[in-house]
Amino acid sequence: MRMKSLRIIYPLFFLTPFFILFLSFGLFPVLFSILISFHQWKGMGDMKFVGLLNYAYFLLKDQYFWKTIKITLWLLVFGSLTQHFIAIPCAIILNNRLIRGRDVFKTAYFLPYITNTISIALIFNYIFGNNYGFLNFILESLGLGRYNWLINKNLIPPAIATVVNWRYIGWNTIIYIAGLQAIPEDLYEAATIDGANSLQKHINITIPLLLPIIFFAVTLSVIGGMQLFDEPFIMTEGYGGMGGTDNAGFTAAFYIMWQLQRAGRLGRGSAISWLLFLFVLIITLIHRRIILQLQGKEGNE
Repeated sequence: MRMKSLRIIYPLFFLTPFFILFLSFGLFPVLFSILISFHQWKGMGDMKFVGLLNYAYFLLKDQYFWKTIKITLWLLVFGSLTQHFIAIPCAIILNNRLIRGRDVFKTAYFLPYITNTISIALIFNYIFGNNYGFLNFILESLGLGRYNWLINKNLIPPAIATVVNWRYIGWNTIIYIAGLQAIPEDLYEAATIDGANSLQKHINITIPLLLPIIFFAVTLSVIGGMQLFDEPFIMTEGYGGMGGTDNAGFTAAFYIMWQLQRAGRLGRGSAISWLLFLFVLIITLIHRRIILQLQGKEGNE
């Protein structure tokens, strides 16, 4: 009986460090952020309970909140979701066994993802530089003039979106390659016998069978896109810049960090975090519904 008890206790003993770390650095911060979102607190001193006032302030009164949501959604569409329209064709090409040196291309595409975000943003700062930027040098050489990429409010979001696309296209390409390798070759051979060309094969076989992977990859992009902080923070001169001219790069995650670190309003910063969480949840559920409908249609056909 004692040996049986020890067999039950031993695995729990080895799992104890994980549970301690999870409770300390995972669950506790999440629950504590919910608590302080209902309070007014600067990190020191007593908390003042304000109920839903922090949430009501951002939803009804704050001049920046909805603006940051709009900017975040724009960057989500053009900086996080458009990359899938490039990553899927790249994955299909690189999955072709006739392509020589495809492993080299896979590595090259994946390198931006594992490169330090700050380094990437700083490099692109020089590329988009107004006076000595490489991009302006090329445009002037072509007679197209010079542009203030990081000053003009209409050009700041496209500049940030370019960096995000460049960094994550390779990551999504690798994910889609893994999904493509799980599709049986017999299906393509049967389609070839039936006279289907390459485009018809990918429309009727590849995309339908790749839908679960698309859901996974796009969901990651939604979560990452709604949390976009590093790129706009560095490219628009940090907290002092507040997203550059007319706050054109002031994302929701940037605003959260501004509230927490620059303004010292931990309660309000936590409230924005949970509002952002709700936006991510809603977008993910909508995306899931769309994928399920597409899979249902494919199944009915």
